[in-house]
Amino acid sequence: MSEPDLPRASTPATARVRFRWAWWLLAYASLGLGLVGIVVPGLPTVPFVLLSAFAAARGSQRLHDWLLSHRQFGPMIRDWQAHGAVSRRAKWLAVSMMSVCAVIMFLTAPRAWMAATGTAIMAVVATWLWRRPEPPR
Repeated sequence: MSEPDLPRASTPATARVRFRWAWWLLAYASLGLGLVGIVVPGLPTVPFVLLSAFAAARGSQRLHDWLLSHRQFGPMIRDWQAHGAVSRRAKWLAVSMMSVCAVIMFLTAPRAWMAATGTAIMAVVATWLWRRPEPPR
């Protein structure tokens, strides 16, 4: 008697191939949001570019290679992958933009608590960001 055909457990390699399209979609969508974040205040660029690189490593080797060799994005991604590090310049820029956004929220929010909530969230993110190491020189 033969054993009944049971579904085989998927290995990480087969799961990666099976969901490659989802990683590809996430990589390009994240990159798109990151690029929009360059010009839209309040929409972060760096986290979306880092997410794009993470997803591209699993879904699009071509995009991943392009991101790593990019003049602006490449060093940031390599520093994050190697050390979990964020440059001092990027930290200052992020905190400056969060401050501008906080002022805009306080000037335009219909209720003060809405602006205060957004500002509190940005303060938590800024604290986390400043606790990240800086890349070695």
